[in-house]
Amino acid sequence: MKFPLSVAAVLPACVLALSACSSVAPATGTAAATTVAPASTQDLRQLGEIVDLRSGQRLSAEQLLVQLAAAPRVIIGEQHDQLSHHRIEQWLLQQLQGQRPQGSVLLEMLNPDQQAKVDKVKPWLQTDPVVRPEHVAELLAWQPSWKWAQYGDLVLTLMRAPYPVWSANLDRSEIKQLFVDQPAVQGKHSNLANDGKVHDKLKDIIRVMHDNQIDAPRLAAMLSVQQQRDRRMAERLLAAPAPAVLIAGAYHAHKDLGVPLHVQDLTGGPAPLVLVLAQRGATVLAPQADFVWYTPVAAAAIAGAK
Repeated sequence: MKFPLSVAAVLPACVLALSACSSVAPATGTAAATTVAPASTQDLRQLGEIVDLRSGQRLSAEQLLVQLAAAPRVIIGEQHDQLSHHRIEQWLLQQLQGQRPQGSVLLEMLNPDQQAKVDKVKPWLQTDPVVRPEHVAELLAWQPSWKWAQYGDLVLTLMRAPYPVWSANLDRSEIKQLFVDQPAVQGKHSNLANDGKVHDKLKDIIRVMHDNQIDAPRLAAMLSVQQQRDRRMAERLLAAPAPAVLIAGAYHAHKDLGVPLHVQDLTGGPAPLVLVLAQRGATVLAPQADFVWYTPVAAAAIAGAK
């Protein structure tokens, strides 16, 4: 049965519904040039602690790198409004490239209709031109919903790197159609053989993020879109040159909810390696990720609470 939905009213919420965002205010301002200073290892050691959830052991940043470098596919789950998470991602990718050639990086923040722009701008940026970061954002048609002040340094690092950068999301036109059609994904892990556990968990998260003020038709539509986004990310990750790293919101990265289940559906093999970046005090369990990097609560969040 189909339900009439106001797509325009709920689309923005759906696009970022399961982004694992908090109320932290985004950073303001951007750099004056595209030269990006790498984050030092010492700086990163001050950003919390890393735990191997499989063993419970604490790891150094260098020990984590060894684990990630050996994996053909890695998913990094972030909190989108945490600048420290983007700094960690930038550092990890810079260091991984030094340990073995990086095959590709995929971003939830890029849609398919931006891929041609990425492919055109990337070779030019690799010639090291002098250009304002804001102009790069314009050339990429960077979406305002992903704050450039948060992502600019990371994106510029990736765009100057020697490996391809791929879109991993759905286009807005696809999302609008999914809201109407509400197709279910087919797969042993993501749908058919889990007794509804994945669907129930995702529905609970969507309800909480809407203060339980969401009706059944919209809940069904958002569940469908979320799983179709996870399926698209899985397809792109599998198709991308390896070793590949996907950067997405933490719920997309979770092994018991998101992209890893769809990778298992599509391949019949093991899930990719998952690193979740989370603020200190958050709960991340072994069924959800292989590693968690706990970062301090952002100063902006502390200031906002006063």
